[in-house]
Amino acid sequence: MSESNLAARSDGLEGQVSGARVIAQALKTQDVNYMFGIVGIPVTEIALAAQEVGIRYIGMRNEQAACYAASAVGYLTGRPGVCLVVSGPGLIHGLGGMANANMNCWPLIVIGGSSERSQETMGAFQEFPQVEACRLYSKFSARPSSIEAIPSIIEKAVRSSIYGRPGACYVDIPADFVNLQVNVNSIKYVECCMPPPVSMAETSAVRMAASVIRNAKQPLVIIGKGAAYAHAEESIRKLVEQCKLPFLPTPMGKGVIRDNHPNCVAAARSRALQFADVIVLLGARLNWILHFGLPPRYQPDVKFIQVDICAEELGNNVRPAVTLLGDINAVTKQLLEQFDKTPWQYPPESEWWKVLREKMKSNEALSKELASKKSLPMNYYTVFYHVQEQLPRDCFVVSEGANTMDIGRTVLQNYLPRHRLDAGTFGTMGVGLGFAIAAAIVAKDRNPGKRVICVEGDSAFGFSGMEVETICRYNLPIVLLVVNNNGIYQGFDTDSWKEMLKFGDATTVAPPMSLLPHSHYEHVMTAFGGKGYFVQTPEELQKSLRQSLADTTNPSLINIMIEPQATRKAQQKLTQHCKSTKCTSIK
Repeated sequence: MSESNLAARSDGLEGQVSGARVIAQALKTQDVNYMFGIVGIPVTEIALAAQEVGIRYIGMRNEQAACYAASAVGYLTGRPGVCLVVSGPGLIHGLGGMANANMNCWPLIVIGGSSERSQETMGAFQEFPQVEACRLYSKFSARPSSIEAIPSIIEKAVRSSIYGRPGACYVDIPADFVNLQVNVNSIKYVECCMPPPVSMAETSAVRMAASVIRNAKQPLVIIGKGAAYAHAEESIRKLVEQCKLPFLPTPMGKGVIRDNHPNCVAAARSRALQFADVIVLLGARLNWILHFGLPPRYQPDVKFIQVDICAEELGNNVRPAVTLLGDINAVTKQLLEQFDKTPWQYPPESEWWKVLREKMKSNEALSKELASKKSLPMNYYTVFYHVQEQLPRDCFVVSEGANTMDIGRTVLQNYLPRHRLDAGTFGTMGVGLGFAIAAAIVAKDRNPGKRVICVEGDSAFGFSGMEVETICRYNLPIVLLVVNNNGIYQGFDTDSWKEMLKFGDATTVAPPMSLLPHSHYEHVMTAFGGKGYFVQTPEELQKSLRQSLADTTNPSLINIMIEPQATRKAQQKLTQHCKSTKCTSIK
């Protein structure tokens, strides 16, 4: 299409510009490069205009997945992705993604179409109080008062999404704005907002923190995803290596320092948390993931040094010994300056290191024992150890599910920062395929050839499985692994399922966590032209993964059957349920 035709398509009359084109150009001016969404009344023209100004548009199959993808782009690039949704139900479907972005502290812009202004309160098509609804899930929520106001509103939304603690922002667009034509000379685009200002901690507080670390008998550094987002990997690695400190990554803090680093004590996580006397929190929050920083998971007198960009987070759940408010990278460099002035190292031959290494050794041995079991069906550890053997060291690992995610993070290694994406702070199921699509799109632009491995539980896959069509439509060479135990936490094998149904309808006898056994999820991929594999043995897993990784042009899905009741505690619950329904033949 010629430039003149593009102009006519977007702007109508000469000297006029449409609201859709103003929105697209305002986003592009703010260096926003990715848009995910589902088009329809009244936002289709916005997506078309976005493509015309050079913004990549990725059409998804569900607004939640679109919102998850846009937020993951924000985390991976530092500039917010856009989620474009239609009015009413479309926006409501996207609220889950907005909440997830806010809880994860990831920048995101949601643009929602809304009812025409002249029809407000009249019961317009999909009328809903969208600006008000989004305030609970975002840092900023507004509707421009005119086409001319759109550039300044979008600039503020982008700026708000990346300044301070990052988060979601919402811009509401009335339907009549989209195609409304205004004089092109009346539009003043706002210059791209500056990068977030870098704040530093008070020097006296930094000196105090260094003193507390020096006097620690059993120190520990915890690295959170805030450190990954802050690109603090080099300064944190220097601090850990220079001071010989043990460190523990949170799930998405994995890779800030490589998982196989000798100072990584992830294999002794519980022991490290429970007995550390000084803990340095680098971009990690004392929420449920870290057991709130409270006994019995921690010593009652443990000293916390909190480093965070958000003042309100400091002192949350505990009274820290020192608080360092500022950018994680800048503050870590401040700490390094203190140890450069007066060098200090924690003795590697200390009793604390001995305790941690012994516990790591025993836990790793137990994992290897579980992985070495030859019986079929396979267990989680067998699957993950075979997967780990073939994973490229620079790949993105996306993981979601219950046991799949929790056990997987202990085996699947990350060697680079911002290369692991999972259910995160909000514990959200359904994020996996959206996150994988975002990682693949960003990798395609910035690191061609880099692979994305998405490891899903079968229950988690069900939340957004139709995004496989999106993956195939855009020909993203994602490798999807569905670790299939026929249920949520646990399920049943085919024979046990059939036996159970002899005692009644599935709605009365099947435990709520069970799913249809032996489901062939790989057919979802082949239905859209990708490669599908059904595997039941380690040999089949190795072969299918090798073929999938070798194929750099097609997506693939490997459906991996494992022992349905691999976790003993949940298995006991299922057995008790079966007894209560008189289905005593179930093993």
